[in-house]
Amino acid sequence: MDKNFKKIKEELELVQKQSAEHLAGWQRARADYSNLKKDFEKREMEIVGFANAMFMAEVLPIYRHFKLALKHIPEDQKKLEWVKGIELIGKQFKDFLARHKIEEIKTVGEKFDHNIHEAVAHEEKEGADSETIFEEVSPGYLLDGKVIMPAKVRVAK
Repeated sequence: MDKNFKKIKEELELVQKQSAEHLAGWQRARADYSNLKKDFEKREMEIVGFANAMFMAEVLPIYRHFKLALKHIPEDQKKLEWVKGIELIGKQFKDFLARHKIEEIKTVGEKFDHNIHEAVAHEEKEGADSETIFEEVSPGYLLDGKVIMPAKVRVAK
């Protein structure tokens, strides 16, 4: 019986060792799958973000021209109902951009930052500090904090 017991004990230890190896392998495979799934989801979000940025890059020039057109409405017509309607469309457009995490880059009065601004001119400007933006030539935009269109500005020397 001792011999039989010893053999069973050895087999049990072998089976336990194999079981532990299989469990460790299964746990590694599960962790690898989890990491793969996270990587896939991250890449999917990046693709969606890129597609959103591309779409917004097409929409933003339209918004910029719309804002420019609003600036040219004569003062005596600004109280007319159709103008108020056009201004409401502009507000809806701005709200749409905000919902999609688009924000306009601040320019006039700000210090020039080459990461978000593009200088189209450096000029002497009386009363303006050096490297301060004194005019916005074209607005720039951030998507979720990242530049998708730099602001074009004139900067004081």
